[in-house]
Formats: sequence, C-alpha cells, structure tokens
Amino acid sequence: MKVNLMRSFLFAFFSFASVGLSAQQAVNPLIKSFGTVSTVPNASVTPDPNLDYKIIVDVMTGGEDKSEVFFSLNNVARLLNLHIMAGVPKERLHVVVAIHNAAVWSVITDAVYKERFGVDNPHTPLFKEMSGNGVRIVVCGQSLIKQKITHDQLIDGIEVATSALTTLTEYQLRGYALLKF
Repeated sequence: MKVNLMRSFLFAFFSFASVGLSAQQAVNPLIKSFGTVSTVPNASVTPDPNLDYKIIVDVMTGGEDKSEVFFSLNNVARLLNLHIMAGVPKERLHVVVAIHNAAVWSVITDAVYKERFGVDNPHTPLFKEMSGNGVRIVVCGQSLIKQKITHDQLIDGIEVATSALTTLTEYQLRGYALLKF
C-alpha cells in the first residue's frame, strides 16, 4: 500500500514538474550560436530594460578540451542573451571582456591554434558574433608576452591592453560592474 502511494505521489510530482518545464524555452536572442539560455516565465527579478548596463567581464579561465569554447567565454554570451531576453535593448548593453591568464589562448588565430592544439580555434566565431554586437574584447598584453603570443597571431578585432589589471581598474572607475568568469 505504501509503495503504491509513493509511486502515485512520484508520478503526480513528475507530471506536475514536467508541465512547468514545458513552458520554458531555450533561446539565443542576440548571440545566435553560443550562450543558449532558457526563458523563466515566473521570474519576478529581471533586468530593467530602461537601465544602461556597463559591465566589465574578467575572463581568466580556460578549459581542458581545447576543441570546445571555454565555459567562461560561453558565459559571456549567456550574459548578453539573458539581458536581451529580458527586453534590454542592445544599445543599452556596454560590455567589455578582459581576457588574460589561461583564457589567453582563446584569442589566437585558427592557424596558430591548430598548430598548438590540433584543431581550429572554436572561439573565433564567438568573438565575431560578440564583436558584431558591440562587445569590446581586450586581451592582456602581459599575458601575451608571458605566453610569447605576438600581435599578428591574434584574431582580427581583438584589442591589446597594457594589462588586464589596469583594464579592470580603469573600467570599474568608469562605473562598470565587474563580473569574474
């Protein structure tokens, strides 16, 4: 009797839960190929579409599998998609990505990446989409020097800063919120 009651309870619970989940939808409203997010129909805390979002993202982590986009960089795409999904106009998103440390390998050309890791750089299309949508991508010059990466080995559109440290402090002093990935 208890087993049947428990089965009935579990069936009802999972049936109810699946109805709630079916209302969710995976979307990519701005960055189409990366950063998929899910709609949350009952969310009561959401970004305000009337605010300007000035965000500096500190990206310093890489990944073990060099054939996949680093989680940290895919998370930047998620950040953008989440704000757009909430109704924030693209013009109100002012995002700068400061890349350094283990993430520095993401900014090299396909040819250099393939020579080093055996595959094309999976970050190239992500950076193209982000740059095309107004995101400023800056790499730490100190990290480049340490890893012996030259300017001509960078993906087009990547900017070089003196350092990530100075970039992060400068943008925070300009009123940008700091996120670390």
